[in-house]
Amino acid sequence: MAATVEELYRNYGILADEKEDLSKHKDAYQAILDGVKGGPKEKRLAAQFIPKFFSSFPELADAAINAQLDLCEDEDVSIRRQAIKELPRFASGENLPRVADILTQLLQTDDSAEFNQVNTALISIFKIDAKGTLGGLFSQILQGEDIVRERAIKFLSTKLKMMPDDTMTKEVEDYIFIETKKVLEDVTGEEFVLLMRILSGLKSMQTVSGRQQLVELVVEQAFLEQALNPTDADSVDRLLQCTRQALPLFSKNVHSTRFVTYFCEFVLPNLSLLTSPVAELDIQLEEFMPLPPEEENGENAANEEPKLQFSYVECLLFSFHQLGKKLPDFLIDKISAEKLKDFKIRLQYFARGLQVYIRQLRVALQGKTGDALKTEENKIKVVALKITNNINVLIKDLFHNPPSYKSTVTLSWKPVQKTEAAAIGQKRQSGEDIGATATTKKLPTNLPRRDARQIYNPPSGKYSASIGNFSYERGGFRGGRGRGFGGRGNRSRGRIY
Repeated sequence: MAATVEELYRNYGILADEKEDLSKHKDAYQAILDGVKGGPKEKRLAAQFIPKFFSSFPELADAAINAQLDLCEDEDVSIRRQAIKELPRFASGENLPRVADILTQLLQTDDSAEFNQVNTALISIFKIDAKGTLGGLFSQILQGEDIVRERAIKFLSTKLKMMPDDTMTKEVEDYIFIETKKVLEDVTGEEFVLLMRILSGLKSMQTVSGRQQLVELVVEQAFLEQALNPTDADSVDRLLQCTRQALPLFSKNVHSTRFVTYFCEFVLPNLSLLTSPVAELDIQLEEFMPLPPEEENGENAANEEPKLQFSYVECLLFSFHQLGKKLPDFLIDKISAEKLKDFKIRLQYFARGLQVYIRQLRVALQGKTGDALKTEENKIKVVALKITNNINVLIKDLFHNPPSYKSTVTLSWKPVQKTEAAAIGQKRQSGEDIGATATTKKLPTNLPRRDARQIYNPPSGKYSASIGNFSYERGGFRGGRGRGFGGRGNRSRGRIY
């Protein structure tokens, strides 16, 4: 039988006035629990009264939690919010993992205020017992509904970095690593990126051994033990995403050998066959170094301004130049005379367009110093000049007979080293290369830091025509892992336990 408002207040008074032994008023507390069967007013009172005396009646703990849970699923959103707000008061001892599990399931709500209330409650109990809360979160990530899994992963990726150091102990971080490895056995591409972000943010992963562990996780996801099928878009996409996640981890002590070897054995020989779901993705150098237009109607169309994508060419030409150091006779003995002729024609045509842009950039930056170089437009021009100068140096090397691979460049997305900056400062004083002078200025804020080693974000505008940013954060890791793509399916919201 449901308790009335008057009965709820009367039983509340009995318990509140008891100064010694509340346990002898078990009937009064049971009457408050029965308030969840009443109307909206009774339910709102029960949502407040049940947690207040919860700790005094351990024998009714399960009944109390279930009653509060009924209120968390009530049709009235105001009742749900009140019940959720009070849930952390049940999070003590062995009850905490269950409360964490319940709150994680409640992340599926579509009400923004309710969703924020759930997040606040989870953070609250996380600070009480981080490991117990993580147990509830990971339980739902591994076994819960798709929407709950998705939101629980996003909760961890956004909230863990905000937790105080005394909460994120080594024991807690070790637990996160162990549980995340279980989740990684079956993930989508987006989930993989978020989970790697979680692990990369842990203090224990900042050591050499920690970064090596992360590389091993990425290697496992990349399927480097299997030959690449270049025509399978999902396989190519998976390799691209894994490579992007691995790049920031590599250092002189954490080696990229396995990735480099894999690319040399399975990617480079199959460049012309690669299929990727990333729109307009092509990593063949010759595709970005076009042949001159043929003469039409007796007029040379080569005088038209070429549409050249300098940001891509800088990356690809630098890679080719570095590989050439390892095999310096490639352009002499390893390819046909016809192929070499084609390559040099492309280089020559590209160089012509390059010189046009270099002249335009130097004129645009001539005489500009200090704040004048800090405008967004001039920042882009500074980076564009660095890119074109780098390409110019590399092309000059390749035009030597035989080709030379002796020149060195600092890639446009890398910071200028101190020794290089000093040399550039001397050039500035002597009025030499305005492009070199410009490179000492601060680069645009959207360029990655060196320690982040993110994929380069090329500048926009005519200096990098038609280049668009693309994201590797796509789905596509579930193939061949039990459930397969979309294997979890969308299910209707069920009872929370």
